[in-house]
Amino acid sequence: MTRFALTLEFDGTPFFGLQRQKDGPSVQQAVEEAAFRVLGEEVRLHSAGRTDAGVHAIAMRSHLDAEKDIKPYRLMEALNAHLRPDPVAVTHCAIVPDDWHARFSCTGRSYVYRIANRRAPLTLERGRLWQVPQELDAQAMHRAAQALVGLHDFTTFRSVHCQSDSPVKTLDRLDVEQVATPMGTEVRVHAEARSFLHHQVRSMVGCLALVGMGRWPEVRMAEALAARDRQELGLNAPPHGLYFVSASYPADS
Repeated sequence: MTRFALTLEFDGTPFFGLQRQKDGPSVQQAVEEAAFRVLGEEVRLHSAGRTDAGVHAIAMRSHLDAEKDIKPYRLMEALNAHLRPDPVAVTHCAIVPDDWHARFSCTGRSYVYRIANRRAPLTLERGRLWQVPQELDAQAMHRAAQALVGLHDFTTFRSVHCQSDSPVKTLDRLDVEQVATPMGTEVRVHAEARSFLHHQVRSMVGCLALVGMGRWPEVRMAEALAARDRQELGLNAPPHGLYFVSASYPADS
């Protein structure tokens, strides 16, 4: 058996999430079915993250094991050919040691949430950003976000369907920036941690947006965190503005 590490880019719009689902298509299903056509064997795809329906990925790290003797470049090209027309692409493929695991070897995960802060409807990027027409104070959002950085109980920002054993996580980074683009102002929220709870990033972004709108004072973020109560959540941002950006591994494996 040879273990291949894949880097995946995908538009999550038509999928019910990355993992296989009983009720609809998934990224995992698309890749595994393409791999079967290429390799002639059933494989299982393991990934660094578990994205929800509608969430996108810029560089999701995954792996699969195969018996067939095939070069990484040939596997990548063949997978991409069979993935069409699904909006999934393998952007990199390499052979890795048998003990390397896309999920369990991962030491850090990075996300970005994109908010289109404009009144005009989205056209070119519809379904890829959360549109908030009310002007956002990105500096206030950034200041409020710092209360969440560090080791905390994130129960308030955790989905009731979360399967994690503990709500305690260490958030390494939560930065908010305002970016001027040719299509208008964009507010981006960058989040980094070893691992995240289900809906954690979207929940944090939703509450930060309330701060940016002036509906929440900055201190309310710290108060919501301290409450450790999902009922204190102000807003859960929609999935289509969220992107899995990267995964890190020891020695950048």
